[in-house]
Amino acid sequence: MIKILFICHGNICRSPMAEYLLKDIVKKRGIATQFHIQSCATSTEEIWNGTGNPVHPGTKQKLAEAGISCDDKRAVQLKKSDYKEYDYLICMDSQNVRNAERICGKDRDGKIYRLLDFTEEKRDVADPWYTGNFDKTYEDILKGLEAFLDYLNY
Repeated sequence: MIKILFICHGNICRSPMAEYLLKDIVKKRGIATQFHIQSCATSTEEIWNGTGNPVHPGTKQKLAEAGISCDDKRAVQLKKSDYKEYDYLICMDSQNVRNAERICGKDRDGKIYRLLDFTEEKRDVADPWYTGNFDKTYEDILKGLEAFLDYLNY
């Protein structure tokens, strides 16, 4: 089983979009049992008294347009132990990479990546919390996920 953890700043926009979109893709391809897919935040900004906020309405809407529900998702924070538990820790931007390494320690096993580094456009996935453009984020994440699955030969 391949264990994948998507990481963004607050775990309410980009990383849950990647989590639920990839879960949908592997389910449709009939390979869902070969994957364990989750997402988390590098910050605690969207977590209050131990309870995470739900997915941002913009992300929820983009996923719903694709027939994907993320109603059960609540923000959770990355833990140091996640580095050992997951095979791939896939961040949405360079700041997420730095923060993931701050939390988990040095990437000694080469597990931490940016999602779009699997594409020819090696760059950050823009945060729709700031841009307001959930369509562009969805397109970038889908492109990154397809390239990641190609990288894995799936």
